[in-house]
Amino acid sequence: MAGIQVKRSIEPGSMDAQVAARAVRRIKDYLMRHPEKEVIPVSGEVGNEEALILPRDAVSLLAYILAQAAEGRGVSVVPSHAELTTQQAADMLNVSRPYLIGLLEDGAIPYRMVGKHRRITVEDLMAYKRRDDLKRRSAADDLAALGQELGI
Repeated sequence: MAGIQVKRSIEPGSMDAQVAARAVRRIKDYLMRHPEKEVIPVSGEVGNEEALILPRDAVSLLAYILAQAAEGRGVSVVPSHAELTTQQAADMLNVSRPYLIGLLEDGAIPYRMVGKHRRITVEDLMAYKRRDDLKRRSAADDLAALGQELGI
């Protein structure tokens, strides 16, 4: 990718929402009509240039990014192996930095030390988030079931 400027984030509202929404509709329609295709040829709307061939998962990710942009939200693409500071990780979980450090020290999320600083991979942070979300859903289901038993 030498010499090519690659964007890794889109600021909220920086993309034309109507264009993004149109692209999402077209991508979703194509994927629904061709569920068996693992690679997607992308042709220009005009001209007869050679089609760009993309993996289905990349096209699905692009549709998600465009859907967020169509709603005026910003998006960042971060590799799963990327390492975050404790503040970045806390921001992603929407918790305070001291709370996150407690999770790290309790062993809930793996981390490594770089000098005096803790680093957390995006992959480990998202694994914790999935586990935590499952626990919260399970607790909410238990409360709902208890409420039904008690007639509340």
